[in-house]
Amino acid sequence: MDDEKTFKLLGRAGAIDIAFGVISIVAGIAAGVILIVSGAKLLGSKSKIIF
Repeated sequence: MDDEKTFKLLGRAGAIDIAFGVISIVAGIAAGVILIVSGAKLLGSKSKIIF
């Protein structure tokens, strides 16, 4: 009886770990794209600044 509960618990924990892993990868890629785009905009507007 306890073995079955442990087996089900491990299955759920594994599924949750995979889901969080996918979410982390997607969030990381999105953050990277946003940083690249904002950095490119800053570099592009650098020539417009006059001191």
